[in-house]
Amino acid sequence: MYEILSKTKLNNDVEEMVIRAPYVARRCEPGQFIILRVDDEGERIPLTIAEYDSQKGTVSIIYQVVGFTTRKLSEKKAGEFIADFVGPLGKPTRLHAHKRVIGIGGGVGAAPLYPQLRKLSEMGTEVDLILGARNKDLIILEEKFRTFCKNIYITTDDGSYGMKGLVTDKLKELVEGGNQYDEVIAIGPLVMMKFVSLLTKQYNLKTSVSLNPIMIDGTGMCGGCRVTIAGETKFACVDGPDFDGHQIDYDELLRRQGMYKTEENHACRIGLGKV
Repeated sequence: MYEILSKTKLNNDVEEMVIRAPYVARRCEPGQFIILRVDDEGERIPLTIAEYDSQKGTVSIIYQVVGFTTRKLSEKKAGEFIADFVGPLGKPTRLHAHKRVIGIGGGVGAAPLYPQLRKLSEMGTEVDLILGARNKDLIILEEKFRTFCKNIYITTDDGSYGMKGLVTDKLKELVEGGNQYDEVIAIGPLVMMKFVSLLTKQYNLKTSVSLNPIMIDGTGMCGGCRVTIAGETKFACVDGPDFDGHQIDYDELLRRQGMYKTEENHACRIGLGKV
C-alpha cells in the first residue's frame, strides 16, 4: 500500500497527489511514468511523474478527473492509501544541452513537461515556454515554470488569459519573428501535438512529443500501447513515451484512442449509480 501524503486541487478537473514511494522515487528520471491501481479490484492506469524527491522518497502525480478510475482516485484523501504504484516505467527523456529550447504544454500536458524543462534549465539550456488551454482556469503550474523559464507565453481558446488562439499560433509568431530554437518539446492532447509537429516540420525544427496511448501492463507484453513510428510498430511503454514528433502516425493513434469510449462512459455511469 502506498500512502497519499498530500492532495491539491489545481483546478476543478485537475489534481496533484504526493505519494510515498521510496523505491520508485530512487530511480525516477524526467519523462518516465508510473502505473497505479486505486484498489485491489481497480484497473491499471498510467500517469506521468510530475516531480520526485529521492531523498524524501516521494513521487508527485498530476491527473485529470475524467474517467472512472481517476474519479475513484479523486475520492482518496491525504493519509489514505492506494493499492499499487509501479515504476518508474518507460525510457527517460534524452535531453540535450541545447542553446535554446521551447516547451509547449497543452492542458495537463504541462505536468510531464515540467521535469523535462527544469532538467534542461539545470543543464544550462535557455528555456522558453508556451502554455495553452481552453480558458484561464485550466492553465496549471505557471508559477513553478516561472522559476526557471526565461519567457512564458500563455494562449487560451477563449482569450480569458494571455493571447487568444492556439499554441501553434504563438509558436508560428515566435519562429517567424526571428526566434531561433534548437528543439521543440510538445506535450498535450494528441491533436495539439499533431499540429505542432506539422508546423515545426515546415521549419525543419526538431520536435519531441510524449505519447500516452492505451496501456495495460506497461512492460511491452500486452501490445496495447502500440504506435506506428516511421512506418514501424513501437510500444510506447518500453520504446517511449517520447518520440520524434515528425515520425508519428497521429491519425492511427487518434482512432485507437477512441476505441473504448463507449465502455469508459458505461463504467462511469455505473460508478455514479446511473445504470
